[in-house]
Amino acid sequence: MNEKGDDRLKKLLREALPPIEGESEPARDLWPDLLRRMDEKPATTPWFDWALLAGLVGLAAFFPTAIPVFLYYL
Repeated sequence: MNEKGDDRLKKLLREALPPIEGESEPARDLWPDLLRRMDEKPATTPWFDWALLAGLVGLAAFFPTAIPVFLYYL
């Protein structure tokens, strides 16, 4: 690229991404809120995860030669 192209690119980037005004830090610490939310509702495993696992076990039972293929993609 030449100087003219570089200047044009810089100008386009400055127009597309305006400068951030104010503080870039959050107004308060978010970590305690995150910990509280994690304690309120424990993580559950959706039913489709169990269905996928059952399908994988079923395929491995019917086609045991496919087990190395499954292990390869882990």
